[in-house]
Amino acid sequence: MVAGTALWIPQSEPQWQAYLTPADELFYGGAAGGGKSDLLLGLAITAHKQSIIFRREFSQLTGSTGLIERSRDILGALARYNGQEHVWRNIPGDRTLEFGGVQYERDKTAYQGHPHDLKAFDEVSEFTESQFRFLIGWLRSTDEGQRCRVIATGNPPTRAEGQWIVNYWAPWLDEHHPNPALPGELRWFAMVDDKDIEVDSAASFLGADGKQIQPRSRTFIPARLEDNPFLSNTGYRAILQNLPEPLRSQMLNGDFAAGVDDDPWQVIPTEWVRLAQARWELRKQPTTPLSALGVDAARGGSDAMVIAKLFDNYMPALVCYPGTAVPNGKTAAGLVIKEMRGAKCPVYVDVIGIGAALYDALIDANIETFGVNFAEGSDRRDKSGLLAMRNVRAAAYWMMREALDPINGDDIALPPDSQLMSDLVAPMWRLTPQGVQIESKEDIKKRLGRSPDKGDAVVIALYGLTNPAPHYIAFL
Repeated sequence: MVAGTALWIPQSEPQWQAYLTPADELFYGGAAGGGKSDLLLGLAITAHKQSIIFRREFSQLTGSTGLIERSRDILGALARYNGQEHVWRNIPGDRTLEFGGVQYERDKTAYQGHPHDLKAFDEVSEFTESQFRFLIGWLRSTDEGQRCRVIATGNPPTRAEGQWIVNYWAPWLDEHHPNPALPGELRWFAMVDDKDIEVDSAASFLGADGKQIQPRSRTFIPARLEDNPFLSNTGYRAILQNLPEPLRSQMLNGDFAAGVDDDPWQVIPTEWVRLAQARWELRKQPTTPLSALGVDAARGGSDAMVIAKLFDNYMPALVCYPGTAVPNGKTAAGLVIKEMRGAKCPVYVDVIGIGAALYDALIDANIETFGVNFAEGSDRRDKSGLLAMRNVRAAAYWMMREALDPINGDDIALPPDSQLMSDLVAPMWRLTPQGVQIESKEDIKKRLGRSPDKGDAVVIALYGLTNPAPHYIAFL
């Protein structure tokens, strides 16, 4: 059917599986050298009418080994490339292929309203989740017979910012997922109350607002070096085998459970959080009373309200409510009291901004409540006594760092939540004349593309419980 005439055909069984999968959103990859980038080009020039391939930085698409040069190898004089617009036109079959870069979070808006029936991401872990979700929002076609789909390729994330892909494709990539999926298996997901949830089938259903919700399917297909006939017999395997760990396991084996490289200024080491989550798997929740609750408040909007419970040094699964479910402080307080289940314990609330209304409502309900003000000054130092803390935010995150220390820490057990992992390892620090300063929440949101609500809730709970002189604000 295609012999002698096809511009491109899959070169391996995994590429064929990826080419033919009915999934609306495919993640193809894992190990390095698995033919990921070629798959994107092949789909664009043989199966879709209007395609775009994104890299985080446009410069990553250029050069002798970039996708643009590879597209020239395939298309040659059969189509016309506009170097200023970065678009191939007149590809046989009346197809177009565009290349785009989204280096900064704000750059995503340049593609607002631009429809494509293939939205493709090369090295998807380099993008923020916010960029990814925004860009696929214009996946559509006016051609009724044209299939629309999202294809993402990449290796396991090497930085904390890329950990969102483990959560997005959790049934395949998260080793703690309660119902793991096989490679190529379809699972369906829908956005309900601003929360991404897995559903049983592709059948549409009514949301709480009475509007119809149509689930979309996802899958993951692993690619390995040995699947690529162009690289498998070269010296590339030897290069991968000589990489340091955990990069070797990530690139050679496509191991998503391997650790990520830590920035030297990262507040909390990734491995320390991983060990805390491993301890959780080995323990049962204590029968002791609830020790404390930490709350990162929300009211409307896209951020979530997160409640973190502490039973001594054990933290059960976090409780999350979408911002749309929390219209005011009184509602938020009711949800907090519900989670207390009659327990008598202090509640610690981030009172900057919308948390103030929750604080007031809890005080009115006669709940022992302390307002943690991250911007307030602090006289705390680290355990060595050498490092001063510039404010409560620095003191709280440094306290979490010390509590997670596998040698001198508090043996804390944290729930195996990939988003919590990403939140806790995201903040960076620097030393100022006033002491340790932690990266602001707003700056972290810009890097992650979302708010680190889970991390803040956990830090607030531990800080409040263990701080001998809790910072609080009484709203009269």
